[in-house]
Amino acid sequence: MLQIILITQLFVLCNFYPSENHSFSRSDDALQLYQECALEKILSFDVFRLAMTGLEKIDELHNRKVITIIDFSKPSTRERLFVIDLENKQILFKSLVAHGQNSGANMASRFSNAPRSRKSCLGFFITAETYSGKYGYSLKLDGMEPGINDNARPRGIVIHGADFVSYTVARETGLLGRSFGCPALPVNSARKIIDKISKGSCLFIYGNDTKYLKSSKILNE
Repeated sequence: MLQIILITQLFVLCNFYPSENHSFSRSDDALQLYQECALEKILSFDVFRLAMTGLEKIDELHNRKVITIIDFSKPSTRERLFVIDLENKQILFKSLVAHGQNSGANMASRFSNAPRSRKSCLGFFITAETYSGKYGYSLKLDGMEPGINDNARPRGIVIHGADFVSYTVARETGLLGRSFGCPALPVNSARKIIDKISKGSCLFIYGNDTKYLKSSKILNE
């Protein structure tokens, strides 16, 4: 009987902890993890399920225990970046995050992979190395979707802190300031978030864009 109980417990752990062998093709598996991470009131399940689909399919990830999700279907004045610890099933960070100047005002509705577009790009990224640059401590990103976000590195699309990303700015102006396409964070929390997600974890940026949802090979193959 003890052996049966131990085997059952092991099956449950394997079934809901993301690994190279785990599949989130079953919606109820993703829903179970979503509920255990207490995401119901802050992030759409549909967005979470898409993020987990990509996490499963990207072989190059070095860290599958943490995932970062940016939901650009939310206005800039709301928290729309979420860092989730999938191993311990908890939210590590909730944060404001800016979008590109030419993606929209309070809502991001236009996205691009093109250099000098000053638009945000969508899809799956792998977090890379940190560095100190024009905007201080920053995190480089490698876009994993050809034609959608693979120009992220040559465009200089990085995560960094910015003064125009704050609750004060949101309250006084009704929207955040905007970047040249980078997902910019509040200065006082940028370093902590960057250090947690750098070096090979998954970043998924979602937006209300049917073209992306139809063309993403990661989501559709």
